[in-house]
Amino acid sequence: MRDDVLVKELLSLPTVKEAYLYEKLRGYKVRCKVCERRCIIEPGGRGFCGTRVNIDGKLYTLVYGDLSAIESRPIEIKPFFHYWPGSTALTFSTWSCNFTCPWCQNWTLSKSLPNPYNAHYVSPETLIKIALKNKDEGLCVSFNEPTLLFEYSIDVFKLGRKRGLYACYVSNGYMTLDSLKMLHDAGMDGLKIDIKGDKEVYEKYISGANVEVVWRNAREALKMGFHVEMVFLIITGVNDDENTIHEIIERHLKELGPDVPLHFTRYYPAYEFHNPPTKVETLEMAYKMARKMGLHYPYIGNVPGHYGEHTYCPNCGYAVIKRFNWRIIRYKLDENNRCPKCGTKIPIRGKHIKKIRMFL
Repeated sequence: MRDDVLVKELLSLPTVKEAYLYEKLRGYKVRCKVCERRCIIEPGGRGFCGTRVNIDGKLYTLVYGDLSAIESRPIEIKPFFHYWPGSTALTFSTWSCNFTCPWCQNWTLSKSLPNPYNAHYVSPETLIKIALKNKDEGLCVSFNEPTLLFEYSIDVFKLGRKRGLYACYVSNGYMTLDSLKMLHDAGMDGLKIDIKGDKEVYEKYISGANVEVVWRNAREALKMGFHVEMVFLIITGVNDDENTIHEIIERHLKELGPDVPLHFTRYYPAYEFHNPPTKVETLEMAYKMARKMGLHYPYIGNVPGHYGEHTYCPNCGYAVIKRFNWRIIRYKLDENNRCPKCGTKIPIRGKHIKKIRMFL
């Protein structure tokens, strides 16, 4: 017999809120429509990610405002290289994930289920106040998969838009199109998506997730008007072979075109995965292959000081933005984002924010 007192107590908690996207089914079952796993959840059960529960035929999120981390961070760390360069975003996260990557870098957050009775609740209004006090230009949901904070981020982004703050996700790209549209309507216009590899990588390591969903969402986000950047974490022994890298670049060009940045990022052992770090030579091979195939803005990540961190004009080759890790050390674009040497316009969303002293 269910304890109605306990249910009433659970529903009274500030981090427990009825979900914005779900479908009621027969027998008090529900179908979650936030991500493309589209979990069908029995009464009293949770979805794959563990953050949504069926109570009496209604779907509730358990993590509304339950923040596992809050920190002002440079936008280049995400990495976003063509989105509000030099700015900082108040970055926040919750618990758990809808993916099962065994190499997860933030596993202390993504592999932990939420406990609403021990939650750290931060209201949307309070979060906006923190961002403004810190003089951040924007808001970013990151560290763990941001769609788990879907309802909260919708409310936060609407408030942030009124105060002039940009809004973005650092995501695995597995949300539904309904979720993507709602986020866009709430004011989100930046989306960084991690592409894990080819079909086999998703089937083997990501609990049968469908890579086609990720490419679809990247393509549709671009059509909706989002600024999109893609990150390909190249993992030793998983997706570092030349054929897979070629396939990812080819698909990127087909779906998103030559002007959408593609970051080739170095993997380091983490969580349950202990293969050696990615060889820098492999990243350089991917970078050169991308340029040869026609990609205008490939990057190399997690190798501080590498030439692949810089933005080069695709027409004349001049280094219009130089970086060291997440720091901009030279910014030579004019107010219209044009190359000072040849006048080619570089696609940049937002404006350059001069927060950190640059070295010429």
